[in-house]
Amino acid sequence: MAFEELKNDLIGLQTEMGSYIEHSEEYYRLKIFKVLSKNATGLLQLVLIGISALLALLFLSFAACLWLSELMDSYFSGFVVISGFYILLAFVCYLFREKLNKPVLKKLSTYYFS
Repeated sequence: MAFEELKNDLIGLQTEMGSYIEHSEEYYRLKIFKVLSKNATGLLQLVLIGISALLALLFLSFAACLWLSELMDSYFSGFVVISGFYILLAFVCYLFREKLNKPVLKKLSTYYFS
């Protein structure tokens, strides 16, 4: 009778250990996903803001600076106004960077968990 109880306890312990290992594996998978997705969204934010700034710099900077310089009769004033605009644009991009997290996390989770 004592051996039967010990056998049942060991079988129950084996089942509990299997369940614990399975849940631990799921926990670490989710933790790794969280870290990777945060890094990916941070990188995506950096790339999008960088590309936006570069395109704005290339296509608008010199044309707008020269146009404003002609209007103000001063190259310095035209360049200062345009640089102020870029500072404002960078600030707005910084304010809305959190809006990118949700769509990227959803997209990554579909790839990771499917």
